[in-house]
Amino acid sequence: MKVILQQDVKGQGKKGEMVEVSDGYARNYLLPRKLAVQATTDNLNAFKLKEKAKAAQIEKEKQEARDTAEKLSKCVVKISAKAGNAGKLFGSVTSKEIAEALKEQFQIDIEKNRIVQSEPIKAFGTYEVKCKLGYEITSTIHVVVKEE
Repeated sequence: MKVILQQDVKGQGKKGEMVEVSDGYARNYLLPRKLAVQATTDNLNAFKLKEKAKAAQIEKEKQEARDTAEKLSKCVVKISAKAGNAGKLFGSVTSKEIAEALKEQFQIDIEKNRIVQSEPIKAFGTYEVKCKLGYEITSTIHVVVKEE
């Protein structure tokens, strides 16, 4: 019996694949547990439509990530911090502070875990911080840390 897998099934295949399995295995295990559906023409057409919609959604998200990357490359984020002695900061500038400053200054909403700092910012000056936007799209954020 030909079935379309709804979830990954160990030893059979990945979600979305059409596989040939024995009738008993399909009737007694795969179908009752909703791990697969019979490969009828209606189910095949519904599956193809879902795949098409999913691909369109992924393409839309990629385009949004490209647009955000373009905006980020033009932005210079200014962050003011309290100073200690010898031009050092009290603490450091975190990715959370950078994300909040981006939202406040440029209305760009980025999650703090997408901002990658190679080392913590502990002094005044200009820094370049990478931002991973998904789908292997990255951008650079220019951060200027100045004294309060």
